[in-house]
Amino acid sequence: MELNETVFEKAVLAAINLPEMEDGECERSLDELESLLDTAGGEVFARVVQAKSSPDPRTCFGSGKLAELGELCRNNNIDVVIFDNELSPAQIRNIEKEVDSARVIDRSMLILDIFAKHAVTGEGKLQVELAQLKYTAPRLTGKGSEMSRLGGGIGTRGPGESKLESDRRHLKRRMEQLEYEIRELDKSRLTQRKARERSGIKKIAIVGYTNAGKSTLLNTLTGAGILAENKLFATLDPTTRKYTLPCGDEILLTDTVGFIRRLPHHLIKAFKSTLDEAVFADIIIILIDATDPEQEEKTEVCEKLLHELGADGKPTLFVFNKCDGLDTALDISTSGKNNTLFVSAKTGMGLEALVKRLEEIIHEGKSNEIFIIPNAKQGILSRMYEHMTVTEVEYGAENVTVSAVADAKARGMFEEFMADKPAKNNEDEEWL
Repeated sequence: MELNETVFEKAVLAAINLPEMEDGECERSLDELESLLDTAGGEVFARVVQAKSSPDPRTCFGSGKLAELGELCRNNNIDVVIFDNELSPAQIRNIEKEVDSARVIDRSMLILDIFAKHAVTGEGKLQVELAQLKYTAPRLTGKGSEMSRLGGGIGTRGPGESKLESDRRHLKRRMEQLEYEIRELDKSRLTQRKARERSGIKKIAIVGYTNAGKSTLLNTLTGAGILAENKLFATLDPTTRKYTLPCGDEILLTDTVGFIRRLPHHLIKAFKSTLDEAVFADIIIILIDATDPEQEEKTEVCEKLLHELGADGKPTLFVFNKCDGLDTALDISTSGKNNTLFVSAKTGMGLEALVKRLEEIIHEGKSNEIFIIPNAKQGILSRMYEHMTVTEVEYGAENVTVSAVADAKARGMFEEFMADKPAKNNEDEEWL
């Protein structure tokens, strides 16, 4: 074997086909699991599927299918068995007894492994480690009585704690340390967000199912230079770049971590600060792979996750990407979805229309206004800079005249100072 030859781990994919699953749903989920495995650096040797009314609480598979899986692993030197459904600690132990030397993991553990592989920044690595520990801690198991000095009987009494308890204590301390470090990074991120808000620059988050082409879109628009591969979760850490619209306004575009069905809840919690880029965005672009036969289902996954994060209800563009890869005319159902565009981030097709639509959304409801502020209330001017685009300030003997581009919210906040509006009475002014 040559030194630069890549060694792929040999894997068996396993799944339970439940009665409530739609036709082909189990196979489609295994296809996605195979793509995840490819990203992690493994290759599929075989798939083992059992139709059952529910997973066996002890071994997931029934005894006959489990014996078949064990024989398959022993005869073919399988490195790892990956179950598409989440496994309990007891299920992992019981399955490993049957498959001998092969490791047993589930879908969530595979996703965590990929995240660990692709984390680049210090924050990303901290978040991945915390998510791994939170998932691993309940699954930490000993190897029997030799792991403990607290057994029953002669020779086992005395001070000390089990190796298992010691490991758990260490994991708890490490998780507390990681959570502290991430909170400190969150403070720094919050400071950055406040600075962006004060600047008045609109923030656009590019979200979507993993491998929809988010990094390619950001690269094409801004030259961000992010790694863009045809693999799931090729990008993990968020990247924000400034982009100047043709009208001259600047916006901030952020590439976010990809969504995926059944994204582990603990992973969402660990990556909250990263996913908050969507929560604090002014506009959301949901990028959809137009060549994907499951595009409708995956778009629903994205919308559901945005709802769970509290990031729905914002101006949203549904952008179908990779349209240059379609051999036939577009046949995409967009009923009920406004703001739908078709682009190719790779070739640039349709991006001009996307940029134009972003301009329109940003300027919706904005108008040029003149505000007259008494000199005694000049402190209000700093708040105006936060909530509107101030274009000119003229200082007079009694008043400050401010020309600005304001949206409906800003006009409402400073209505009493508008040149074409009557001033409110003093009681209504007190909140300012």
